[in-house]
Amino acid sequence: MKLQQLRYLVEVERRGLNVSAAAEALFTSQPGVSKQIGLLEDELGLTIFERSGKRLTAITAPGRIVLAMAQRMLVEAQNMKRVGEDYAAESSGTLSIATTHTQARYTLPPVIRRFVQRHPAIRLHIQQGSPLQVAEWVMDGSADLGIATEALDRHEELLTLPCFQWAHLVVTPADHPLLASHPLSLTALAEYPLITYDATFTGRSRIDRAFERQNLRPQVMLTAIDSDVIKTYVALGLGVGIIAEMAFDPARDEALAAMPARHLFEGNTTRVGFRRDVWLRGYEYDFMELLAPQLTRGMVEATLKGEGADPGL
Repeated sequence: MKLQQLRYLVEVERRGLNVSAAAEALFTSQPGVSKQIGLLEDELGLTIFERSGKRLTAITAPGRIVLAMAQRMLVEAQNMKRVGEDYAAESSGTLSIATTHTQARYTLPPVIRRFVQRHPAIRLHIQQGSPLQVAEWVMDGSADLGIATEALDRHEELLTLPCFQWAHLVVTPADHPLLASHPLSLTALAEYPLITYDATFTGRSRIDRAFERQNLRPQVMLTAIDSDVIKTYVALGLGVGIIAEMAFDPARDEALAAMPARHLFEGNTTRVGFRRDVWLRGYEYDFMELLAPQLTRGMVEATLKGEGADPGL
């Protein structure tokens, strides 16, 4: 039995039993993948995949047990490598972070600046996507840490910890009539076309719930995943924007006016998440503490062991 065979096995399952797609992802040939899986089945004396001709059609009952074991073995093999890297070369390595545009653009720059000052030899990789993509990238090992407001805490495979809370802001052109509304209400907001986040981004679910509770149907005329895009179209007079408060800078966004909306929408919690079964390197603990000072290494390790509770906010 070889680790390569286990990688082939897991990748085929991940690709929906599409051997060609698995081979492409692994930079190898389809016949090579099929041959190695066949050799593994022969060695174990069982059938992992049901077949129709040359096509894989299903995973057998014993195959599912083998797949679960293979996934754990591959994770532990990677953990051994991470331990070696951490202790043999503490000053070098790679940290891959998956996050949303808002976090990457507005939250992470000062964190990354301090991290680079502390760990100048660590290579950083930031990949941006939806909260669902962020969770998937962390679960499949494409990213070490995930940072998002939505979706991360829905997966049992991930340990997610709260970093900080934030609220939404309403933004308008500087001369907009809505600025005369005191206090600002959802009813007043619903009278104007709205520009806000896509359905799965940046606390959008809380915005929708707030209007639903008052039986209001807002005119959401444009959605985006990028706060800067939202502000651009608000400045053009196309509607009223609802954005994350960290995305507004009075000096940079001087063409816009901002109105606090904490009283209108539920608060939001940004979380950091990572796989429970992955061994964390020292600089990953450092990054999390720079992101949220309450996330000390001791607290994170205690939570992992089940000795500490979610620190909350």
